[in-house]
Amino acid sequence: MKAVVLLSCGVHPRSGAAMPVPVELQAIALARRLGCEVVGIHAGQGGAEIEDCLGHGLDQIILLSIDRSDDALAAVAAEIKVQQPHLVLAGRRGQGGADTGMLPYLAANACDMVIAADAVALAMEANGLAVVQALPRGTRRRLLVQLPAVVTVHESAPPALPFVYRERLSGKIVEKAGVSAPSPKPKFEVRPYRRRPKLIGDPGGTAEERLRAATEQKSAGGKLMVHPAPAEAAVAILEFIRQFQ
Repeated sequence: MKAVVLLSCGVHPRSGAAMPVPVELQAIALARRLGCEVVGIHAGQGGAEIEDCLGHGLDQIILLSIDRSDDALAAVAAEIKVQQPHLVLAGRRGQGGADTGMLPYLAANACDMVIAADAVALAMEANGLAVVQALPRGTRRRLLVQLPAVVTVHESAPPALPFVYRERLSGKIVEKAGVSAPSPKPKFEVRPYRRRPKLIGDPGGTAEERLRAATEQKSAGGKLMVHPAPAEAAVAILEFIRQFQ
């Protein structure tokens, strides 16, 4: 089984230094756990941060040389069609500052492949690939995906494999000329300003007050009686029953 991991140039959020994107390294680890042959693909001017991914479990990296003004989608989609992998993995978003997170979806559409988002675990089954998705508030959902497929990986996935310098040195890097295509110009719609309606409720108050309002349980009605007299309890029960008559 062959897996391709889409690689991008990451930037450290504080120092600004070039670095591998952590969620893409987690994607490599998920592919390794499936027992796949794992190949990385990067379109653009790759540096040491891309080559360091070899030390985290990649067998090979394919560097597609394109100009800065070219569209990475055309080069990546063309190489995926050449490699014909069973599985394409990518991070749910890059870490370069201007990443939109749309490349995996556009590549899946260009290669006519299904896509599953925010995976935290993968497992091969007889009927296809089982994908466990991360949903809001820590919930999980299990999907069965038919291969070939594109899967984006969530930050809650298991951590990346440790860096092995020997594998970094022995890893193979293949440089190829990528398909050249100009980047599409973004289309913006200019509309007059329209005042938006106000939110329902008062979002003010302290953080403690907002948390209490969000978590408190509203009373469903009724009256709490602790150790009442028998006559008092009987009157309360009769009043409650009369509400439904």
